Amino acid sequence: MDEKIYEKAYSIIKSLYGENASFREGQYEAIEATMTKRRTLVVQKTGWGKSLVYFSCTKMLREQNKGVTFVVSPLLVLMQNQLEAAEKLGLKCDVLNSDTRDRRAEILESLKNNELDLVLVTPETLFTEDVQKSLGEIKIGLLVIDECHCISDWGHDFRQEYGKLREVISYLPPNVPILATTATANNRVINDLEKQLGSDVFVSRGPLTRESLSIQVLNMPSKVERYAWILENINKLEGSGIIYCLTQRDCDYLSDFLNKNGISAMPYYSSETRNEENKLAEEKFQRNEIKAIVATIKLGMGYDKGDISFVIHYQMPSNIVSYYQQIGRAGRNIDRAYTFLMYGKEDMDIINYFINTAFPSKEETDKIIDFIGDNDGVKLYQIEHALNMRSNRLKKALGFLLNDGFIRKERASYYLTPKMYFYDEEKYNEITEIRKKEAEQILRLATLKECYSKYIVNSLDDYTATECGNCSNCLGKEILPEKVSLNAKAIASEYIDRLSMVIEPRKRWAFSDVTSLSAIKYINKEGICLSKYGEIGYGRLVKRDKENDEKRFCQELVGKSAEILKPLVKENEIKHITCVPSLRSNIVADFTKNLAESLNIEFVELLDKTDAKPQKLMENSSYQCANAFKSFKIKENVSVPDKVILVDDTVDSKWTLTVCGYRIMENGASEVYPFALADSSYQEV
Repeated sequence: MDEKIYEKAYSIIKSLYGENASFREGQYEAIEATMTKRRTLVVQKTGWGKSLVYFSCTKMLREQNKGVTFVVSPLLVLMQNQLEAAEKLGLKCDVLNSDTRDRRAEILESLKNNELDLVLVTPETLFTEDVQKSLGEIKIGLLVIDECHCISDWGHDFRQEYGKLREVISYLPPNVPILATTATANNRVINDLEKQLGSDVFVSRGPLTRESLSIQVLNMPSKVERYAWILENINKLEGSGIIYCLTQRDCDYLSDFLNKNGISAMPYYSSETRNEENKLAEEKFQRNEIKAIVATIKLGMGYDKGDISFVIHYQMPSNIVSYYQQIGRAGRNIDRAYTFLMYGKEDMDIINYFINTAFPSKEETDKIIDFIGDNDGVKLYQIEHALNMRSNRLKKALGFLLNDGFIRKERASYYLTPKMYFYDEEKYNEITEIRKKEAEQILRLATLKECYSKYIVNSLDDYTATECGNCSNCLGKEILPEKVSLNAKAIASEYIDRLSMVIEPRKRWAFSDVTSLSAIKYINKEGICLSKYGEIGYGRLVKRDKENDEKRFCQELVGKSAEILKPLVKENEIKHITCVPSLRSNIVADFTKNLAESLNIEFVELLDKTDAKPQKLMENSSYQCANAFKSFKIKENVSVPDKVILVDDTVDSKWTLTVCGYRIMENGASEVYPFALADSSYQEV
């Protein structure tokens, strides 16, 4: 033990927590290792006090006239908590992220002048051009990588921006200490992190059991049962908590359902347009002004609220590591917190989708490399226009190619690098197989008879755990009853049956060689979509009938569609309805004729379908727009009504409805109202 370091570190924790303060097991050793060994990996459970290690080291290093501490952290929500804690130690701190974009030049100047003790930075901001250019003029005293499992390809939450930190580690001078922290790493990830951090890595690893948590697993195969259970039980749980969902749509619907039934809740997920809404949700949740925050995994790593009393998983996470991390949000500073995991067959369909689409295909990366090679210095929209590839797939593939150093990005343009391109199929397949096994591992919770807590911690390669005595298996009884009342089911069923989605009108043409227009002259009215394709309820009926040999939508779908559309027809005095034509089937036309009869309005055929390629083969917006533009034209010698409902069976990119509406309006209609039976798009988390 280094007496000087110990005395100084001990004085720091006493200044924060009082004269009777003491180090948690392993805390001082991690501080000393960081101050002396230069490379330190801390794997400790949530609430252990990992941030205290780097705050203490920063305090001591600054007193030795060392440079600023860079803390790379993935979540904006964590940063305010960290700032407040650091400032209690008298550290002068700031933040580099999307919220401080307007002050970035000022913050960078302060860093160059060595005026700050610590800066918190997101990986996305760290690798922006202006920050990268400034790094050479900034004296770095300590690099902290929080949630460091994100660096590892083998981690449950690998992030491409985090992967670039390998480069930062490699070019830092050997005398600059690096501290990497995480609460979620098994042996495979730890071994990988040790290699990446360099030689002589000190590993601080403690037991992962969270004694404050009580776990129950619920067999809930349907959305109705899950909604009903949450409605009936959430107010039995004291305080506030988190409900985790796998998709943004589920966050929106579930929070809306709870609010409509007198339970205050707000959604939280990653979206370019949700920064303000997310910030408000965080603030209200932090002040316990809402019962629940309904979130995707965006609200996970590092979120610090000590009195979260429950975590409900509306769907099963993809692996045990993610699950452990998410339930770790609860019970940090309270004696008892409760976690409930719902599961059903459909959860695995979503999980498998994410696993199977995690990596770009060889075909995708080959095409991108070839195009950039032939047209060095190309922008994203040019690649989209040239390659028939879904936008999210294209961006993912570009991210991997950037991370692996095969391409570089400069001023929004992509260039090849001298590095020889190689598609590491063997590695991607190996990781995919491991993730499939991890999915099977969490699925075991559904039938597990032993202690849930012990099984989870053992799955993280910590074999120190004993039976917790608090989970439903250890107790031999349910913490809350799994069975829900008929009344709660009826309320949930009525809400889900009434769910419909808005079809937002497109207002600008995609980049395309079929039109030089940017703004769309004739724009559809806001439309209505009855269901999500394949989901329980009407979405399942749509899927069944589309795949049925009879190729006919059932009368139940006709009746429900008429019920939804009657107020629209009456309010807008609509007297006509038409449909998107097809060369392959009459299923939509027959449905629309039946719907016209139910609505007591006239069915009219307004459009012809040309022999273009099927729209479903078009992968991105540019191709979808161009193909739809070629695919539909107004019928000859047809009388176009003033107002019309435009029907299709499914909606995905919205370009078919956009172009069909455009054709109808350019030929005399003033208003077109789209209607679709199901949304067939897949929404990311």
